[in-house]
Amino acid sequence: MPRLSEVIAELDALWPPERAESWDAVGTVCGDPDAEIGRVLFAVDPVQEIADEAVALGADLLVTHHPLYLRGTTTVSAGHFKGRVVHGLIKNDIALHVAHTNADTADPGVSDALAGALDLRVVGPLVPENNLGRICELDRPETLAEFAARAAKRLPSTAQGIRVAGDPGMTVRRVAVSGGSGDSLFGAVRAAGVDAFLTADLRHHPASEQTQQSPLGLVDAAHWATEWPWCEQAAAQLDEISDRHGWGLRVHVSKTVTDPWSSHHTSPGAPN
Repeated sequence: MPRLSEVIAELDALWPPERAESWDAVGTVCGDPDAEIGRVLFAVDPVQEIADEAVALGADLLVTHHPLYLRGTTTVSAGHFKGRVVHGLIKNDIALHVAHTNADTADPGVSDALAGALDLRVVGPLVPENNLGRICELDRPETLAEFAARAAKRLPSTAQGIRVAGDPGMTVRRVAVSGGSGDSLFGAVRAAGVDAFLTADLRHHPASEQTQQSPLGLVDAAHWATEWPWCEQAAAQLDEISDRHGWGLRVHVSKTVTDPWSSHHTSPGAPN
């Protein structure tokens, strides 16, 4: 079996840490570089449910997209929920490694996985300077309503589901996609001349302003749902690496829904 340091070297080649944003916290959070790795679990969030799943699975390495300590910390006390995650992982000899914005801008990266989940043909990056987001084409034209239904069918189910802004009957041939929060990319989306934009975490004011200045269709999915396909893509990449080296790694993808929203209710009344 490979050592942790050998596996991490391959993961860093897939998602170079130097490509992460300056504010990001990527890399290995805990783990002995000399520890042997036989089983790996991929997930979006390093939350307690995922740590418990890694323990139950007998994983030696947990790879997540989101950082555990994005803003840094001065303690890993088990009196705090993040500290409990670290304590549980170390107690069970499980390493934790994070690939966040360096996975967003990789090729293939998070948005490639999102496009693949929807069976879209990628034709180029949305933001070429940092390889962020993807411009895609559909095999045949669809209405915005049909495209949103495609997203609802292909992405993991969440309480939010899929929100849509724009004319449901408009024709969609060319789309932009960006896994995770995407309303900072509206300038690039408009410049790309696409018919629709699929992303997550669209806020009221940017979305409202966008619908006022162009007929662009907006498809807003849950943040977790747009990034989960990356886990499957990343697991397949590590499987290929394991086969090439003869490592015999057992690679798994968590299907635990860690989206923080648990239910959805529609108000029947008008504002007073």
